[in-house]
Amino acid sequence: MTIKRTFLLTIGVISFGLGSVGTILPILPTTPFLLLAGYCFAHSSSRFHGWLKNTKVYNFYVADYAKTKAIPRRKKWQILSNIYILMGISVWAAPLTIIKAIIVGLMAFLTIMLFWVIPDQPS
Repeated sequence: MTIKRTFLLTIGVISFGLGSVGTILPILPTTPFLLLAGYCFAHSSSRFHGWLKNTKVYNFYVADYAKTKAIPRRKKWQILSNIYILMGISVWAAPLTIIKAIIVGLMAFLTIMLFWVIPDQPS
């Protein structure tokens, strides 16, 4: 096994782990980590790449975008509701006002990205 392949596999596994944890913790961005894992696995191991594409996390957060560079509006609302619920809990629990403001700003950024930057997938 080459150093490059080992490096990509390691980064892919770490990225998948962080992306999976990001489904629960609102501070970690799920989709970018899963996209990075997909890239790393695609360039290092067809077995891991196939496994990733069959996970529920990948299929919910990334599969539509990876195939079409767009996300269906219904799925955007599902993703956004998860973001708002989990980040809302973080805003409520955060002890410092600056942390609350950062989280609210991140929520606004993610909303803008989902609805004004990433195109809607045609029905």
